[in-house]
Amino acid sequence: MNAPDLTTTFCGITLPNPLVLASGILGASAALMARVAAGGAGAVTAKSCSRAPRPGHPNPTVLAWGAGFINAVGLANPGVDEEIAVLQETRRRLAQAGQGVKLVASIFGTAVEDYAYLAERMNEARPDFLEINISCPNVHDELARPFAASCPAAAAVTRAVKRVSAAPVIVKLSPNVTDIAEIARAVEDAGADAIAAINTVAGMVIDIRARRPILANREGGLSGPAIRPIAVRCIYQCYQAVKIPILGIGGVSCGEDAAELLLAGATLVGVGSAVHSRGIAALGQIRDELAQFMLAEGFGRAAELVGLAHWPAGMAGS
Repeated sequence: MNAPDLTTTFCGITLPNPLVLASGILGASAALMARVAAGGAGAVTAKSCSRAPRPGHPNPTVLAWGAGFINAVGLANPGVDEEIAVLQETRRRLAQAGQGVKLVASIFGTAVEDYAYLAERMNEARPDFLEINISCPNVHDELARPFAASCPAAAAVTRAVKRVSAAPVIVKLSPNVTDIAEIARAVEDAGADAIAAINTVAGMVIDIRARRPILANREGGLSGPAIRPIAVRCIYQCYQAVKIPILGIGGVSCGEDAAELLLAGATLVGVGSAVHSRGIAALGQIRDELAQFMLAEGFGRAAELVGLAHWPAGMAGS
């Protein structure tokens, strides 16, 4: 059997493979993103940006706790003006490399107006995709709930961004909700081109000797192998609920992990924490391991795996 074809189409755009560098991991500079691209990624996601620069939370902000990571970096970023310059330089480097690796910009805000403003500004950088991080507090909500926790709020952000974005819009959903499929349907109805599932899982780690939470922010977001079953469940439920494609993220450390997310319904697979453990070439290594799995299992194209876990035995592709 010939080598499997990992070429993947997402929102009408072709990527060399389905592995995507997740936001917040080595996405702070053009040089780093270009290195990840050269290492075998199908796409790279820049760090989420806001209107104005944010310093983030004080240290400690990240902890390797045994089954993954917990972080409360606080969405530190240089602001939209500097981020556009980073994205433009990244796009130039990716084009120069000629490997077809795509660029995903990422934005967040505390009001619907922030998202609309940022989405329009992102057109200056011409990313291939625009990721909308809606896990931030909604300042118009007296309970300060994230936009991702409410169907009307998530839909409002999606509509505002879709009105101005030139790039396909990927809405990043939170697992910290009662029914993620309900939120997925709401953003699909509001015009989202795709969803990303999932963002980090809320958690806390306490230093039992100091008798205090370890992170300065007390709470943080869990990532890494521990959350993969949660990601698989969320992707599976979203795939059943919507027709738009899914970028699956959460705990992928090897090629077989990537295959699991594809089988659950993801078309693309985000990789984050694995870069810490496997190095900057992690995405290329996972890509090769996915190809090896496909070859061993008789799959010729990555697309053949997508959603296959939903089909009864013998009915795949029918």
